[in-house]
Parts: sequence; structure tokens; C-alpha cells
Amino acid sequence: MHPTISRMIDVVSKGDASQIAPLLAEDVRFLPPTYYKTWTGRAPVAAVLGHVGQVFSDFKYRRVMGEGNDWALEFQCKIGDLDAVGVDLVTLGKDGLIAKFEVTMRPHKSIGALREAMNVRVMKDPSFLAFKDALS
Repeated sequence: MHPTISRMIDVVSKGDASQIAPLLAEDVRFLPPTYYKTWTGRAPVAAVLGHVGQVFSDFKYRRVMGEGNDWALEFQCKIGDLDAVGVDLVTLGKDGLIAKFEVTMRPHKSIGALREAMNVRVMKDPSFLAFKDALS
């Protein structure tokens, strides 16, 4: 397994969002399941992933598939009292850092709960609001 993927699994599984930024390329692109725009850049993507780590509970990766620069990591978690499953689709750049991070999830009800929980958290975070304004 690629060392970046191994480290990502460890960081995410422990909920240690502060350690995600060093794994991200400077121009990383993040495609979340709850928002139609792509987040670009290490700082805003790390901020989003930090909040997600606080919303998910009982998070664990169930399967890891891939090789080289392309990886799919299947996970399960809870959002409040709702169960969810999803897949992190990760593409590594030539430097071995995460260049693209796309998340798919189901069921729809859990995605809605994630969106609501994220909105509550990020609308109170001044640094996140600065990133959001930059996207507008």
C-alpha cells in the first residue's frame, strides 16, 4: 500500500484532522457528496475535512482497493443516529500527495444529515467562512 494511503487511513481513523493537511497537495481538489462545487487548495480542503471528522462517529475503513496513484477506500460511519457507507476515491500526484479526493455516500437521508451538521459547524468557523467567500 502507498505510504500516503496508509497514513491517511491512520489519521482519518483516529479522527486526527490536524494531521490531514501534510498529506494534501497544495492544489488538491475535493469533491464532497453534499456540495456541488469543488474545493481547491490545501488549507480549505483540510478545513472541510477537519469538520467532517467531527461530524462522523464510529468511522472505520472496511476495504481498501487500488494501486499506484488510484485508490478506493470504502468506509462506514454514523451521522447522528443514522448509518452511512461511502467510498473515498483518492488520486495521488507524482509527489505522492493527495491531488484529488472525491467522496460518494449513501443513503440519501444520511447525506442530508451530513450537510445539515456541516452547515451548523462551518457557519460558526471564521476561517472556513473566508474560504467559502473566496469560492463565491
